[in-house]
Formats: sequence, C-alpha cells, structure tokens
Amino acid sequence: MATQTRIIPVYNSQGEADAFLVYPYIFNRAGEYIGWVTPQREVYSVMGYHVGSLTNDPRIVRRRADDSDKPRLACPPTPKRISPPAQVPLAPMMQELSYGMIDVLTDSPELLHTLDSGEMRQDMD
Repeated sequence: MATQTRIIPVYNSQGEADAFLVYPYIFNRAGEYIGWVTPQREVYSVMGYHVGSLTNDPRIVRRRADDSDKPRLACPPTPKRISPPAQVPLAPMMQELSYGMIDVLTDSPELLHTLDSGEMRQDMD
C-alpha cells in the first residue's frame, strides 16, 4: 500500500496559504522548494540561513530584530517539485503578533526564495 505525502498549508497573517509544508520541506504556491524545517520547528532557507520559527497556526514568524546569531546549517537533499492542492482549508483563527514579531510570508518573503534566486546566492564568475 503506497503512502501519500501529507501537504500542510502554511498561512500568512491575512489567512492566505502562501506556502506548503511536506515535512521537512517548505514549498511556495507554485510548488517550488523554498526552505525546510528542523524537528525544533526552526525554519531555514534553501541556502541554510535561519529564517524564523513555525508556529502552531501554522505560520512562519521571526523576531523583528535580526536572528543572525544562528549558525548556517547544511541543507537536506533538494526535493522534487510538488503539485500544490487546488483548494486548501480555511485558515484557523490566529493570534495577533506582538510588535516584536513579524510574519515572514507577509513582511519578508524574500527570505524564502527558490534555489535559482535570492540575494544570498553566490555570483557567477
């Protein structure tokens, strides 16, 4: 019996599904790989940089002050592209974020970019 992979929508603060989690990988709405999650619910970009944390909502948040003190981690193997679901459940009721926190998918989506884009990518010579 084949096991089906569970796709979990990750919402922004407006209640829109802006990403999808297929543990441990995070994909954008087009199904492209944009990051991954550790067992401690820490979110990292495709380049291994710390982005924030995955809440129970689920939503990706980070402190307004930069978390650059976290070490860069080696990324897991690059997954295949997924086909996101055509319909997703409505977002659960979410708590307001405190002033010290930001919603990454709304306020800093550039932190979760694909492998072929992003400012932290090395320049071609």
